[in-house]
Amino acid sequence: MAEKHLHIVCYDVPYPVNYGGVYDLFYKIKTLSEEGVNIHLHCFEYGRGVSPELEKYCTEVKYYERLSAFKCLTSTLPYIVSSRANEHLLANLKKDDHPILMEGVHCTYYLHTGDLPKNRCFVRLPNVEHLYYKNLAETTSSLPKKWYYLRESKLLYDYEKSLANKANFWTISQKDCEVFNKELGYENVDNLPIYLPEYTPAWHGLRGSFCLYHGNLSVDENEYAATWLLEHIFSEVKIPFVIAGQNPSKKLEKLAHEQMHTCIVSNPGDKELEDLIRKAQVNILPSFNSTGIKLKLINSLYYGRHCLLNSSAVEGSGLDECCSIANTCAEMKKNVQDLFEIPFTKEAFENRMGRMNAIFNNKKNADQMIGWIFNGEPTYPGYSSQR
Repeated sequence: MAEKHLHIVCYDVPYPVNYGGVYDLFYKIKTLSEEGVNIHLHCFEYGRGVSPELEKYCTEVKYYERLSAFKCLTSTLPYIVSSRANEHLLANLKKDDHPILMEGVHCTYYLHTGDLPKNRCFVRLPNVEHLYYKNLAETTSSLPKKWYYLRESKLLYDYEKSLANKANFWTISQKDCEVFNKELGYENVDNLPIYLPEYTPAWHGLRGSFCLYHGNLSVDENEYAATWLLEHIFSEVKIPFVIAGQNPSKKLEKLAHEQMHTCIVSNPGDKELEDLIRKAQVNILPSFNSTGIKLKLINSLYYGRHCLLNSSAVEGSGLDECCSIANTCAEMKKNVQDLFEIPFTKEAFENRMGRMNAIFNNKKNADQMIGWIFNGEPTYPGYSSQR
């Protein structure tokens, strides 16, 4: 049997796995390696450093500098794309004819320019990026950031549309797949669930003692969601409420400590955060950005009890039946109060795990990906391919 070689181009260094965007990157690399694929990894490094861990799973690992915003000022392409143009990367990819998996539209500069042929290229799409940036613009209070996000959203819409059918594409949510297929004209697009670590979920009893929101609080949309919960839900619902996450602003910290029943845990470690999820009665995770899959939701479903969200946080994930959904302030307040009193039974936990295990299966994902890349087994159209 011929050896399988695959170039993977990552928009960031995919280890350590300490933020949501690198989960799919790292566990995909690990699983494909375990399935016998020789991986030639190319990473853009701009702060996370070199990672020896990646050498366990890759035939070779190369690192590239990302261009500064100053050097991209005159570009009419999105910054997330133009900043990852690198001649050394192109030269390395052209040394052989192995297939190339590009992680995100971020890494597609040389697909756009035509320097790499369509039949070698596959693209993983973690978000509909123009919508992601549009939503970021709507949740930030910073005028410079709002201008940047809106500009990037406009450029990304044109750019994403221009890539249609220039390669083969995978999304990570069914909703995103439909947007690319029906609104942006992608024919060669399919949905493939996110790659995840090996969770060891267990039922932790009928009741927890508080409600929890968690996320990277330095991200505008997460700070917006936490603030919204404090101001619109827990200002009236007097149930213990904990916010946990990285680098909260002084404004959010002050707001969280204004009420006796609300507080904030700054920069919890992985084990501490996992413990908070397990001890909560309700993990409450509204989102104001509807693209991609929220890793904090998946962590909460594996480790926690009741999960309460709005439609934007779960749409297209296939996880609707595992959650309670509330889309207005009145619905959210009522659901918080109801779920805080409803025991989370072992039967409910087992039903949830059955659904989760049916959706998320790294080996199944890898087998499909290998078949598509190396054996020419596409499964279009993507919008009807959820299996």
